[in-house]
Amino acid sequence: MCDNLIIAVSGKGGTGKTVVSSILVKLLSETGKDLLVIDADPDSNIPESLGIEVDKSVGDVREDLKKDVNQGNISSGMNKWDILDYKIMESIVETQNFDLLMMGRSEGSGCYCAVNNMLRRIIENISSNYDYIVIDTEAGLEHLSRRTTQSVDIMLVVSDSSRRGLHTASRVGKLSKELKISFEQIYFILNRVKMGNEEELSKKAKETGLDIIGLIHDDEVISEFDLEGRSLMELPNDSEPVKVVKDIIDKLKI
Repeated sequence: MCDNLIIAVSGKGGTGKTVVSSILVKLLSETGKDLLVIDADPDSNIPESLGIEVDKSVGDVREDLKKDVNQGNISSGMNKWDILDYKIMESIVETQNFDLLMMGRSEGSGCYCAVNNMLRRIIENISSNYDYIVIDTEAGLEHLSRRTTQSVDIMLVVSDSSRRGLHTASRVGKLSKELKISFEQIYFILNRVKMGNEEELSKKAKETGLDIIGLIHDDEVISEFDLEGRSLMELPNDSEPVKVVKDIIDKLKI
């Protein structure tokens, strides 16, 4: 068992990375260990997937602080980072089984760069408070180029059978090497695989240069939960997606 383990789930948008992240949270929350979930995707889908309501994101906190500074509500002698850290800690949603922090998107110009800078700082400052941190990254490759996942121990790259999804997965591996970001472990998860198409898709997946650690078939239960707006925390343990992610956890010796 590893301490202070940071796991990130990445991939092209729409390939199922949030589903994989949510099932990881479901299973890791059953260990009784301290778990922090970070929704680093500006679309912020994981709170709904986990059945959690979040009132304020880190982006909101930052914008509120900027307004207070501009309006003179904060003394010039006060340390802005200390105030920001305090407000961010206040924005963490605590549940019985895990804590959740939503990065969101800054208002103003809509640039996500400042929020990404804060994500790096947050990981550095509070990672020691938790046994596990699961990060649902922003879609695509930006988390690599902005180095928001440089402290990650395990990177799980998710893709469906689409060419663009597989291309993004391939670029995650290549770009991390180009940027000299060394994950302790990096693996590929194939998602939404059609029955009978496993061998052909596995061959294409191997071309990404990443080792395949799990394969999840196109699942009706996931579709039903999504349609009904139900939390993936309620997924039955005997459903295929949960069993596959459980097997991945076992392989990773988490």
